[in-house]
Amino acid sequence: MQATLKLNKPQFDFISHPKKFSAFVGGYRSGKTFVGCVRMCINALEHPGIPQGYFAPTYPQIADIFYDTMPVVAEAFGLFADIVPSKKRVYLRDNRGRCLSTIVCKSMEHPHRIVGFNIAHALVDEIDCMPIKKADSAWKKIIARMSTVWPGRDMNTIDVTTTPEGFNWVYRKFVKELAANPSQRPLYGIVHASTRQNAKNLPKDYIKSLKESYPANLVDAYIDGLFVNLTSGSVYPSFCRKQNHTDATIRPGEQLHVGMDFNINRMAATIHVVRDGLPMLLEEATGLFDTPAMIVELKRRFPGHSITVYPDASGKNRKSVNGSESDHSLLRAAGFMVMVNPSNPMVRDRVLAVNAMFLNIEQKRRYLVNTDNCPVTTQVLEQQAYSENGEPNKDGTEDPVDALGYFIVQRFPIAGSYTLANVSNQ
Repeated sequence: MQATLKLNKPQFDFISHPKKFSAFVGGYRSGKTFVGCVRMCINALEHPGIPQGYFAPTYPQIADIFYDTMPVVAEAFGLFADIVPSKKRVYLRDNRGRCLSTIVCKSMEHPHRIVGFNIAHALVDEIDCMPIKKADSAWKKIIARMSTVWPGRDMNTIDVTTTPEGFNWVYRKFVKELAANPSQRPLYGIVHASTRQNAKNLPKDYIKSLKESYPANLVDAYIDGLFVNLTSGSVYPSFCRKQNHTDATIRPGEQLHVGMDFNINRMAATIHVVRDGLPMLLEEATGLFDTPAMIVELKRRFPGHSITVYPDASGKNRKSVNGSESDHSLLRAAGFMVMVNPSNPMVRDRVLAVNAMFLNIEQKRRYLVNTDNCPVTTQVLEQQAYSENGEPNKDGTEDPVDALGYFIVQRFPIAGSYTLANVSNQ
């Protein structure tokens, strides 16, 4: 690597620990395409002759971004980028003119046209700018092109470099799907990069002008490279996947506090402990059929624990499927203590109580979540937005946060907004 090539920390982290699928998610001008081109040059030097591919949403973006960036990076490695626009190819050559790598350049605008070639490495640029269905179709076509066997390489690889566009395709592929299928995690890596970390390569007023132009959530996305809700106001803006995270787990025999929401085929429970007077959400149970199924699940997973349930107040009247007893009665009959008010709190009080625990006016985070053990709840906390009528959006995914809200508003209410419930295990 030539002395003229300098990487910032996220770029170095990205290059140093490659996975089969590696994502570099960064703000504007954080050096995304640059670091992707660095990997391509390294591949060419380490595996002479290797076929590679570059993919962008449109052909004009290939010309404007890749054709401008690759020559600069190649020169830093002592290479020459021979660009042939008519063939949509870039040839990386050494100082003797020998071709070390042929890079096929393709637009993802028409995924069905990504055919007729084979490569060993791909750079997929700004895929989050595309509609999710089209991005997914293009990804599948690119995966099918990764069929070249190259001596000395253990696996073919794909780099994704993009600015995050809300909870779009990259979030679903590199975060949400992995939460549902943890066995795939060793294949995926993700690095978040802030524009601030590339400030030395930018005009002095560049970041300042971005901050002045964008509201707070867009600053998080377009400067700091974070996944945030860009479509409407977030219900839980105080929640931060990193800053509200804990690695804590449930201890043997520890008292458990379970928020619970009742919905047929969508039962949700959030399992908390209280340590040093503060709550921690450490496990979740979602997608169960009905209250009897939830009771079986809690008893199976947490034997030897005393359990207090903080349920949806409507469960005092609601009957379980094919049953004559109310949900609350079933919980009590199972030996759980039930803490519930005659009616549910106002939605506003519940949301305020939860947000105040995530981050209060004194900038203290008093409510922590094991986001690894609670992936479904974490996703809803990050993504739930307000509807047009100003209420939290109800799309069938909100049950876990409703469940945790019943617990928080009972035990840690906003002062003066809600009174503690009656307690019964009779």
